[in-house]
Amino acid sequence: MTKDDKADETGLRFEVKGMSNNDMPDAKQLSEIFTVLSEHVPKLLDSVTKVLYGSQEGAKFGESVAAFYKVLKDSGMSNDQAFELTKVYMSNLSLGGMLGNIVSGASKEKD
Repeated sequence: MTKDDKADETGLRFEVKGMSNNDMPDAKQLSEIFTVLSEHVPKLLDSVTKVLYGSQEGAKFGESVAAFYKVLKDSGMSNDQAFELTKVYMSNLSLGGMLGNIVSGASKEKD
């Protein structure tokens, strides 16, 4: 680890050239950071999504959601109630939902 490497509370290391621990990035540095993020994060998410939701995984996901909805309906819930709970179930199983839960959980821990 070089002296420019930083570790945050998650243990992740990152380096921003020309900045100390207490410096706020200027507009140019922010632009560089967001350029790197915009180039690499979508590719990473696409790769992860393909692994998690390939054709077989997508079929299993659909079967799981359908089975969940059927159990709710069989238990006597209305279409609207079953649909709303199924939406929540789907979002909790999706990559976006998982990431959202992680981010919201991290922000709650800081409060």
